[in-house]
Amino acid sequence: MINKIINNSMTKSPWIFHINTGSCNGCDIELVAVLTPRYDAERFGFKLTGTPRQADIVVVSGPITSQSKDRLIRTLAQVPEPYCVVTLGSCPQSGNVFKGSYSVEAPLDRFVHVDVAIAGCTPKPEAIMEGLYEAAKILKEKREAVKA
Repeated sequence: MINKIINNSMTKSPWIFHINTGSCNGCDIELVAVLTPRYDAERFGFKLTGTPRQADIVVVSGPITSQSKDRLIRTLAQVPEPYCVVTLGSCPQSGNVFKGSYSVEAPLDRFVHVDVAIAGCTPKPEAIMEGLYEAAKILKEKREAVKA
């Protein structure tokens, strides 16, 4: 009984952990805007957490730099299964304007599986909310697959 209540509440309230891997902070500002009262992603249950050990969805922004790659992989290893990885903006998907730099190792999908890619430089808050909603649906499917 109690496990059913916990599982139901976890489905309706995914927690987000944000990792900046060398971005210009444009995407970070838009993610914060989504969580403020103007767009209010918390009304859909999304909540920002300060630790990867409590996260359901990991949002990665910025090109994957040589310094941040190992930290990112170690951080993702701390996230409990199942979880979703979301790329925020063009940088983690392709490297964007930093592509070809000696210190950029993008794209992220070379190192980990990416579930949702939110495009744009910087993506609009509406696109971020749509991407988080898509990640929540994928997370629900992953949890159901684990139960079966």
